[in-house]
Amino acid sequence: MEDIDRWRTSSYSGNGGGNCVEVVSRGGMILVRDTRQNGHGPVRRYTPDQWRAFVADVRNGQFNLDERGRLS
Repeated sequence: MEDIDRWRTSSYSGNGGGNCVEVVSRGGMILVRDTRQNGHGPVRRYTPDQWRAFVADVRNGQFNLDERGRLS
């Protein structure tokens, strides 16, 4: 993956962008942070392979929530 200059906000964040994550690629790693921390919270780091596996799991419904907001 090539490096991205700026943090990208989730397309699911809505207009306010208050409850989502931001992602950037730097130094061969995928960095993820919670926007509720205004860029000052912890940053999680993933290898490109770990990120691709996560995205595949999301697409396959591994993290779908039930009607009570719990993982199904």
